[in-house]
Amino acid sequence: MDVTSGIFDTAFWITCACILLLLVLSGLFSGSETALTAASRGKLRARADKGDTGAAGALAITEDNERLIGSVLLGNNLVNILATSLATALFTRMLGESGVALATLVMTILVLVFAEVLPKTYAITNAETAASRAAPMIRLVIRVFSPVVSAVRFFVRGVLGLFGVKTDPDSHILAVREEIAGALYLGHSEGVVEKEDRDRILGALDLGDRAVEEIMLHRSRIEMIDGTQPPEAILEQCLKSSHTRLPIYRDDPDNIIGIVHAKDLLRAMHKLVLGANGSAKALQDFDIASVVMKPYFVPETTTLDEQMRQFLRMRTHFALVVDEYGSLQGLITLEDILEEIVGEITDEFDPDAEFTIKRTDDGQFVVEGAMTIRDLNRATDWTLPDDAANTIAGLVIHEAQMIPKVNQVFNFHGFRFEVLARKDNRITKLKIKKL
Repeated sequence: MDVTSGIFDTAFWITCACILLLLVLSGLFSGSETALTAASRGKLRARADKGDTGAAGALAITEDNERLIGSVLLGNNLVNILATSLATALFTRMLGESGVALATLVMTILVLVFAEVLPKTYAITNAETAASRAAPMIRLVIRVFSPVVSAVRFFVRGVLGLFGVKTDPDSHILAVREEIAGALYLGHSEGVVEKEDRDRILGALDLGDRAVEEIMLHRSRIEMIDGTQPPEAILEQCLKSSHTRLPIYRDDPDNIIGIVHAKDLLRAMHKLVLGANGSAKALQDFDIASVVMKPYFVPETTTLDEQMRQFLRMRTHFALVVDEYGSLQGLITLEDILEEIVGEITDEFDPDAEFTIKRTDDGQFVVEGAMTIRDLNRATDWTLPDDAANTIAGLVIHEAQMIPKVNQVFNFHGFRFEVLARKDNRITKLKIKKL
């Protein structure tokens, strides 16, 4: 009876209480570390904007992840070591030298379950909430351990420097665009995000990395009006066209004198013919240059996001694209840029997509050679590279290092390409099969 009362004295219960308190602190450190590193900075920013001071604090302390991790690990190791030491002393007092093994076993279980797995499981499932609640405590810990952490950081960097490893805290900041793109691809693979939603957001993110030349309408397909034609011929061509804006040239297609709008042309001709002093003969003296708008030229290397801003700033949506020598290469409209985000836009004049994809009975795809690789990838969810060429025909020519003949077959990038049609030196139709 005396022995039992001597073991379970006041010191015993105080030691047990200290071990319990240290385990709670260890759990707080472990959960806080997981929550602060796993929490989405975007969600924390949204909470902070709504007045959540805890989220604002979490954002502030995660700016320097190296200092955060160092402080939390230092505190966590201190409480774990102290708790284990107290448990070892307690069990040694109760059982002698054999208490060391029992103390190791008991503390391993307690630390694993209550100080690691349990708090981290909660933190990973409620990352933003846990991070907001833990931020005030961790901020205090960082301030207390700041001198020690700074010394440890200096020592660690010195050791890593001996092995040629350079540390840069800014390199650990996640690239927002890559993070968003990765989340969208993951969400789509898990069925949470629709393919169309993914493509729209990724299209908007990619505008800054893509140039005008990648999506412009090539000069060989631009519908132009020869300004030297008779007014009746110009009117007829304008009425037959499905476009409301057409470039006007004289003598040479590279000599663009302006852009004519169908409404301006019809309004001017109507005034000449049916105006107060109008007559059919007056149309013979009509000068197309009197109604054209000044052409707007842009370099082919302009990024799509910059060009969209220029369109909005200038209140226009039609531009002619030139190369470094000033030669006409194509044209681009605001609609072309918007189509990179929302997909193909059609109206009553073009009810069908410009480049359609036809799937054959054997699972192959028949596409136009001028179709862009990006559009094909978006339609089929493929990953054909578009760094060397913009169109499917360009990719085949680049890989083949020649201008293929009809019925020639090539295999590259995990796909089979068969040339179905060719006009002059252009591949106009291909059949593609994923191998």
